[in-house]
Amino acid sequence: MNDIAKHHWWQKAVFYQIYPRSFADGNDDGIGDFAGMISRLDYLQQLGVDAVWLSPHYPSPYVDCGYDISDYQGVAPEYGKMHDFRQFLDGLHQLGMKLVLDLVLNHTSDQHPWFIESRSNRHNPKRDWYIWKDGKEGQPPTNWYSTFGGSAWEYDKLTSAYYYHYFFKEQPDLNWRNPAVKEAMFNVARFWLDMGVDGFRLDAIGTIFEDENYPPIPDGMSQEELYRLARNTQNPEADEKVLSYWARMYRYQSDQPEVHHLMKELRILLDEYEDRVLIGETDDLAFYGDGNDELHLNFNFPLMRTQRLTAKHVRKNQQERLAALPVYAWPCNTLGNHDSARVYSRYGDGENNPTIARLNLMLLLTLRGTPFLYNGEEIGMSDLIIEDPGRFRDPLSLLYAALDQKVMGSDKKTATLTGAMMGRDRNRTPMQWMDAPHGGFCPADIEPWLPVNSDYHTGINVNAQEKDPGSLLNFYRALIKLRKQSPTLQTGAYEEIDAGNDEVLVFRRWDGSGSYIVALNFSDALQRAYLPDNPGMNIFSNIPNSAGWETGALPLLPYQGVIFSQERTVDKHSGKGFGR
Repeated sequence: MNDIAKHHWWQKAVFYQIYPRSFADGNDDGIGDFAGMISRLDYLQQLGVDAVWLSPHYPSPYVDCGYDISDYQGVAPEYGKMHDFRQFLDGLHQLGMKLVLDLVLNHTSDQHPWFIESRSNRHNPKRDWYIWKDGKEGQPPTNWYSTFGGSAWEYDKLTSAYYYHYFFKEQPDLNWRNPAVKEAMFNVARFWLDMGVDGFRLDAIGTIFEDENYPPIPDGMSQEELYRLARNTQNPEADEKVLSYWARMYRYQSDQPEVHHLMKELRILLDEYEDRVLIGETDDLAFYGDGNDELHLNFNFPLMRTQRLTAKHVRKNQQERLAALPVYAWPCNTLGNHDSARVYSRYGDGENNPTIARLNLMLLLTLRGTPFLYNGEEIGMSDLIIEDPGRFRDPLSLLYAALDQKVMGSDKKTATLTGAMMGRDRNRTPMQWMDAPHGGFCPADIEPWLPVNSDYHTGINVNAQEKDPGSLLNFYRALIKLRKQSPTLQTGAYEEIDAGNDEVLVFRRWDGSGSYIVALNFSDALQRAYLPDNPGMNIFSNIPNSAGWETGALPLLPYQGVIFSQERTVDKHSGKGFGR
């Protein structure tokens, strides 16, 4: 028998990230809001997801797209009021879904009342709630960099001192060595937990503490030189040289040992509530603690740090990741979010994107661990490269454009393109609901906060795909349904199978109630997986065909995935020629 009853809801769930500004506009002002989200609760239920991760909904000057918070216990007025939030939360719960909020611990907005008090004078009781230092001979206290460019220290004329910011200067870092800060932020967590929120996704947890001695960065590569190196690297996210220099540059500003003590304390707080979850924006397995005393989940980001998913890459990732997990820790996999290129654009080859998108979902929903999806990927939304810098809403786009001109010598047009591609507006554009102006996100005479991708005209919208049995949306619904029907796919063991072909990934998910064989061809050519035994009944594929196991060999079409099962408790799902 399967011991699924022993597992927590967050181990079995499919999570769905909502970027609130872009999901659904309920009051026709061009900005997503809670009224819009409430109107789409049935859509979430029909998709089949179990939990929503909601990006920041708090009041914010919106310098860093909502991650600069000016009130941790409020709702941004453009999103609605607190009763709208409660209605959304209650609506999710009534439909059997959970809600996890983004919680930003590292910093506040410079418009937060705490910081306004802190900067008012050197003797204010909240002065030590942030990190203030005197300069050295007219220069910042240290040579530390902000990860968003320039010095990590901002001079404040009012008190003739510098404050520290790891991100933008409008996001001053909190001083977590002050017990009053910890008490105030833990009270924020209790506020939302008492309301019934099911947990938190913790933003940027690695940067909460800094080396308290504030040593200088050793002489080495400058931030501009590192940018040049990264720009000249094919895949900077995974390039060992780039990562090494990055780690050296920020060695005193991240992953300090104190953060693990803080996570243990926060976990104790969370455990006072029934079955809540802590998820961290990190891939560092150390944040699992012993598997029971820090985070419940952290992301397997190395899985997505590749320009092309291959069997070799996934195989290596799973071998290393699963072997390194603490005994009681649970895996967590994703291929995209609000900070990265959309999966349809990132991993597609330009010719077989619809098939590859289905293959990638088959991977994500059958690997061992909790999967996270990002709104819009279920209809094949792709990155929108905004060519007019006047429409940029992410300040990082402007930063990268300026850097490209200064460091790489690019002309304005090239630099603008670089800014658009390296910024985050491209993957945060409004959800495309129908073939109507602005994709049905807002009325035709209202300009949405970000442009809508015009491909909503070509069937990349919810309404069109709901009517098409073979659409990508219905493929998502069918595969999520299959996963929900099978305890084995949710919580069963994972075992890699040697298929005698490096281009094909084959693995088994099994437990006492049955087993599945998953075979995925990540190449653009016909491949054969060599299996000693019949893998069972073909119950699901992204490419329907009559081919099957042939006495030791399984033929797989380019980018084809097949799920075989010995379980008798699940329905057989035909690929049915699922289109985009």
